[in-house]
Amino acid sequence: MKRLLPLLCLAATAAWADEPASRRDAPPLWELGVGAAGISQQAYPGSDQQARRALVLPYLIYRGKVLRADGDGAGLRAVRTDDFELDVSFAGTLSSGSETLRARAGMPRLGTLVEAGPVARWFVNGRGAAERLVLELPVRGVFELRNLSRHRGMTFEPRLSWQHRPQADGWAYGASVGAVVGDRRLGAAFYGVMAAEALPDRPAFDAKAGLIAWRLGGSVAKSLTPDLRLYAFGRLDSLAGAANRDSALVRQTTGFTYGIGLSYTLMRSAASASD
Repeated sequence: MKRLLPLLCLAATAAWADEPASRRDAPPLWELGVGAAGISQQAYPGSDQQARRALVLPYLIYRGKVLRADGDGAGLRAVRTDDFELDVSFAGTLSSGSETLRARAGMPRLGTLVEAGPVARWFVNGRGAAERLVLELPVRGVFELRNLSRHRGMTFEPRLSWQHRPQADGWAYGASVGAVVGDRRLGAAFYGVMAAEALPDRPAFDAKAGLIAWRLGGSVAKSLTPDLRLYAFGRLDSLAGAANRDSALVRQTTGFTYGIGLSYTLMRSAASASD
């Protein structure tokens, strides 16, 4: 699931990593800016159609001791040590919009989803390493944005990422590998077909809990000026061995999500973050 907040904060967060060590020692407590991005994402894992968006949205980065909003998400940081932190975090996914998905013709539209739950994060070789390995273990509940009382299931998304953070001006970049595992309710949201929705080429399907997709991703970012940043990202999803691979709603086993954008910092605090 492509997270909205990290998308908006990615450029500012990664570009801060581009700055010389003397400036990185004390980043501002908060930054306010605007981001513009073009995104093409697979409508859902296994879909043969893309959902495309052009976004212009404000963003806020806040580096408080407890309340955080940055490229790792937004939430409450409950525990922090030199190599571990535990957050209560939030994330989300883009909907398929008004585009009709051929595989789901006559079925309910997939709306924008939001996620909330704890995430444990280990900095394998240290939080301050220039070549940093990070293991993330988030567990989140999934809800529809238009109706937050509608619970769409639970997700577990383990991810190991490598992050290159240069000590001087240059490109920041990274890569990650992970998986998305969902419960039966989330599987049904993506792949379930009720008897009333069945067609000759879309038989009824009772979705199961288990692996939804494997994921391989990458991102790059560069400061063009002290306030203007360029960033790009991409991700490959694979349904090899997925629990609901046999659903007629799975039209292909691999899919891509990618985007490019700019962010501009409008203002930042004079006060520095405490960590």
